[in-house]
Amino acid sequence: MSLPEVIDRAASGTLPDWAEASSSRRAHMARVAALLSEWADRWRLPAAERVRWASAGYLHDALRDADPTSLRALVPEEMAGVGDGVLHGPAAAARLREDGLDDEELLAVVTYHTLGHPGFGRLGRALYIADFLEPGRDFLNEWRAELRARAPSHPDGVTIEVAAARMRHILKRRLPLRSETVGFWNALVTGP
Repeated sequence: MSLPEVIDRAASGTLPDWAEASSSRRAHMARVAALLSEWADRWRLPAAERVRWASAGYLHDALRDADPTSLRALVPEEMAGVGDGVLHGPAAAARLREDGLDDEELLAVVTYHTLGHPGFGRLGRALYIADFLEPGRDFLNEWRAELRARAPSHPDGVTIEVAAARMRHILKRRLPLRSETVGFWNALVTGP
């Protein structure tokens, strides 16, 4: 399987020219990519899948430091109502699509990595938790380290714990839950 150049380049940390990510953001992306690569190796995924996983670790935040106003113009209509902190995912997916990427799973994973999505497969769920659990984040360090250690052998249970924590945070702030997040939760707890 020949992978598109943008995926090959991203897997090694080379972002598209349109990316807007600070050095600290790029360090976060490298840690997420490393975690995804570690899990992909542990799960003995094929080489092409390992490359896709590493690229997701870099591409998910490719526009995280862009101005939200400029990002809003890029997102599809169904995502127009998301908060500023969520815009970077669907905007990056839109730019990747404009660049000719037609890997629908990878585009969906980048789009919904902050929200979760009921259609997430293994890669989507892995990115969702890796983004939260990467070791450079400085909160709930012991709990997150324990979840990181458990993730390779119990990914479903860890994903449920991470989703519950993220939803508690949203609810504590009295913000609405998006339908994608609710659907993701329901898919997690009802199983395949």
